Amino acid sequence: MTWLVLLGALLCMLRVGLGTPDSEGFPPRALHNCPYKCICAADLLSCTGLGLQDVPAELPAATADLDLSHNALQRLRPGWLAPLFQLRALHLDHNELDALGRGVFANASGLRLLDLSSNTLRALGRHDLDGLGALEKLLLFNNRLVHLDEHAFHGLRALSHLYLGCNELASFSFDHLHGLSATHLLTLDLSSNRLGHISVPELAALPAFLKNGLYLHNNPLPCDCRLYHLLQRWHQRGLSAVRDFAREYVCLAFKVPASRVRFFQHSRVFENCSLAPALGLERPEEHLYALVGRSLRLYCNTSVPAMRIAWVSPQQELLRAPGSRDGSIAVLADGSLAIGNVQEQHAGLFVCLATGSRLHHNQTHEYNVSVHFPRPEPEAFNTGFTTLLGCAVGLVLVLLYLFAPPCRCCRRACRCRRWPQTPSPLQELRAQSSVLSTTPPDAPSRKASVHKHVVFLEPGRRGLNSRVQLAVAEEFDLYNPGGLQLKAGSESASSIGSEGPMTT
Repeated sequence: MTWLVLLGALLCMLRVGLGTPDSEGFPPRALHNCPYKCICAADLLSCTGLGLQDVPAELPAATADLDLSHNALQRLRPGWLAPLFQLRALHLDHNELDALGRGVFANASGLRLLDLSSNTLRALGRHDLDGLGALEKLLLFNNRLVHLDEHAFHGLRALSHLYLGCNELASFSFDHLHGLSATHLLTLDLSSNRLGHISVPELAALPAFLKNGLYLHNNPLPCDCRLYHLLQRWHQRGLSAVRDFAREYVCLAFKVPASRVRFFQHSRVFENCSLAPALGLERPEEHLYALVGRSLRLYCNTSVPAMRIAWVSPQQELLRAPGSRDGSIAVLADGSLAIGNVQEQHAGLFVCLATGSRLHHNQTHEYNVSVHFPRPEPEAFNTGFTTLLGCAVGLVLVLLYLFAPPCRCCRRACRCRRWPQTPSPLQELRAQSSVLSTTPPDAPSRKASVHKHVVFLEPGRRGLNSRVQLAVAEEFDLYNPGGLQLKAGSESASSIGSEGPMTT
């Protein structure tokens, strides 16, 4: 056993003296076949900015996101993606690729994102993109594309975003899109090219959701009246592709580069344009009003019977039979769309897409659905009962008016009539004074002067022989009757042989 221990110690000493492969002087060991100088992290492989002229020979099979951007790649080998069966995103931007070739993406059936921007591609062949059946985003902007094969995008059934801006395309026919699924394509960027001709009827026939993502700005488009009216209508409808870049929509007035004018700022160029030829280009959308909780039925009206009908919901969900994922929308056998219980989520634009052999292009029909809450219904009531009640109330009011007239009221407070009461002595005195007054009650100067002498009867005293004694008042103030003093007695000079009133 001793010799075994000595042998192990000797091997350890030799290992320390010679060093390990990870020490200086030895290249780093590749971890899970990670290429030299690249970065591998889980399912991410980044070889960006390394000046590579060719793709690394060995790539980790678990790679789902491969970044080869900012290199000097000029060619791609056919079948080079065969080991990467989990690949979902491929970044090849900012390289020197001038052509692709057949079979380059033959083994990328699960690829979702392909970035080929900022290269030197001049053409796109018929089979350059074969094998990309699951591709959703294709970035080809900032190249030198002059020609696109009519079937270059054929087979890209899941493509939703296609970026062709900043190239040298002089024409573009929407026949290029025949290979695409019209129900998925949401963004088509054709901006900053050399488009001098574009089919206005083909533009008008596009689905509404694609019009909202169709970018045509910064192109030398012709100053065509129909194109002008079509873009004006898109601008009025608020389509973001036109509204957000309104200043960059230009056209050539005289087919020379120096005659560029802006569509939405130089209306004088289009003063003589008649609106009549443009009216039949685009079928107007139908506006429908639906109530929450009610049912709704939409029909796809086409010029001729269609072989296949599909719908696109306001949430950009493709609707085919039997219907939506949540089950709230059903697509019936005749192609119509039925909503049994309308909710707020059903508000927006529904687009019907009809395809068939006799249809020149995919025909579309648009419904703009507005959802409202129903108004609360008023409570039901009996009209005859209310009429009878009103008549009874009116009759009672008439009887009250006839047999119970309102009491007479004074200026400030209303007091009802009362039975007459026994007058007080002061009231009798006031009445007698009014009889003895020499001033008529209706005379203008009915108010006595301050020094007026008036004779009053003295109601409380009687003289000798039961005669009423008279007293001559001294000078007094009529406005202060409280200071009046009456004189009576047998010694009064006014009581001798006088029985009538006397005024001095």
